[in-house]
Amino acid sequence: MNDHGDTGGRRAARPGGPRRQLRPTDVKRLNRAWRRETHGRLALIVESVTGPFNVGSIFRTAAAFGVDRIWLAGNTVGPANPKVQKTALGCDRFVRYEEGVTPRDAVRAAREDGYRVVAVELTGDAVPLHEADLAGDVCLVVGGEDHGCSPALLEAVDAVCYIPQTGRVGSLNVAVAAAIALAEARRREWAALPGPVPGRA
Repeated sequence: MNDHGDTGGRRAARPGGPRRQLRPTDVKRLNRAWRRETHGRLALIVESVTGPFNVGSIFRTAAAFGVDRIWLAGNTVGPANPKVQKTALGCDRFVRYEEGVTPRDAVRAAREDGYRVVAVELTGDAVPLHEADLAGDVCLVVGGEDHGCSPALLEAVDAVCYIPQTGRVGSLNVAVAAAIALAEARRREWAALPGPVPGRA
């Protein structure tokens, strides 16, 4: 008997036909289906992130998850930087952003716009990301590559959460951390959806 059971070395037929990648028009249709089911607003405060490739990546992720607004606080590099554009790929045009604001002013503006402000940082009172209150309209905060969120910013936010890690590395790249937090915030809302998965027949 061979390793493929009784199929004679051939793959068994997949129900529904062979698996294939979606065409661009199919991807747009799928994204529209998820967008119709997504109602919570997301925003970001990016404090003193000076690596342009990190900022570009954050913009691209923000556009993918439907972030409404980004405050570029402190000395965060702006999207006009050519190196930012290399990773943003023009995605900054899909997200409103404000440059050159202080961290406290960014938090104040987010609250005035109806967001609950949650920093992603390691502090004594931080809760694991999967236990954080991310319901409703949430503004997530990430800090600079070397020192994270400033003390002033941490004092101003409503809550702090951290991303649990099991490896021997002490921290994540800031763009990766932002992506994980944004994905988790969206996942919470999507997990509560009734009925079938959007876009699936």
